[in-house]
Amino acid sequence: MRFICTQENLNQGLAVVSHIATKNVNLPILNNILVKTDGGVLKFISTNLEIGINCLVRGRVEEGGEFTVPARVLADYVGLLPKERVEGNWKDDRLEIRCQGNNTKIKGESASDFPVLPAIKKENPFVVDTVDFIAAIQQVIFAVSLSESRPEIGGVLLNFESEDGLIVAATDSYRLAEKKITIKQSGVNKKRVIVPAKALQEIQRILSGIGRGRAEETEDASWENLEIYLSENQILFAFDNIELISRVIEGQYPDYTQIIPGAAKTTAVVPTEELIKNVKTASLFVKSGINDISLKFQPKDLVVVSAANTQVGENISEVIASVDGDKNEVVLNYRYFLDGLQAIKTPEVLIEVIDNNAPVMIKPALSEPEAVEKRDYLYLIMPIKQ
Repeated sequence: MRFICTQENLNQGLAVVSHIATKNVNLPILNNILVKTDGGVLKFISTNLEIGINCLVRGRVEEGGEFTVPARVLADYVGLLPKERVEGNWKDDRLEIRCQGNNTKIKGESASDFPVLPAIKKENPFVVDTVDFIAAIQQVIFAVSLSESRPEIGGVLLNFESEDGLIVAATDSYRLAEKKITIKQSGVNKKRVIVPAKALQEIQRILSGIGRGRAEETEDASWENLEIYLSENQILFAFDNIELISRVIEGQYPDYTQIIPGAAKTTAVVPTEELIKNVKTASLFVKSGINDISLKFQPKDLVVVSAANTQVGENISEVIASVDGDKNEVVLNYRYFLDGLQAIKTPEVLIEVIDNNAPVMIKPALSEPEAVEKRDYLYLIMPIKQ
């Protein structure tokens, strides 16, 4: 096999696929990436058996073939090469790489033992905006459960059944994050799937790093669209010359809509950045292992943030806000509260409270009356009961 391409293209392709090729004692071939030709095009493939990535690399194939080579060694080496033409030649279980005075041979292995990625028919995709999807993952993924005892909440729910668009949700049973985004083109296989958090973190990494930069360089509208294909137990994300395929988690996702509270007794519109600063200040005085801060809502213009620790001291700070309804108080885990505040990108945040026994709801504060119906993000936290 022989190929020629630029260092930039080679480096970009390796950056996409090499990240999931980690050390595997039981199956060493997974430490490698598969390099092969497909219709005269160079293709890189990697997998950890749960996630698979393939990436087409722009270049010229002079002789077809396939082989595997250690991902980390190849990626690190190519990253150090000058930005010039790179020639690759596979011969006698060695990949020889030549580039402007550099001549290196990297030992590889036959491609015969490399796992075959599952195949999904690329028909009738769901199409969403790439930037919207990245934002949605960023706004919910921190709420995924880390416990292995309930695998169904160890992933992110992608609900393609809703008439409101694609609903992206995550919960660890103490908090819930939900984001709605527009579906540009709807597929025929409308259903709910639970996608492992690691797969979505990987697609977020790829789209944020590779895709956005290429979109700015080329001004190609196709980079704005992410295609999503569903099968019985797999999901495929396709983005220009990159595809990521992942298994989906079996099981029934909890019907979290049952815990979304009704009418609040107290609502407060609070400046987001000022509240974040005060919560971070109060966090210095929380009880170790409990992480508790108190929020007192004083109609009509004040939210008081406080925390106390007998071994450290106490802190009380006030935030000028627009507070309606009853005087109220809740105790929250400050880490959970901060996650929600930092996920909201509006200058002000809307907090809705019933009492210290019901979930606290946090939403973006929208000033235009007609925009309230279009609110597309919510975050719930269970209070700490005293």
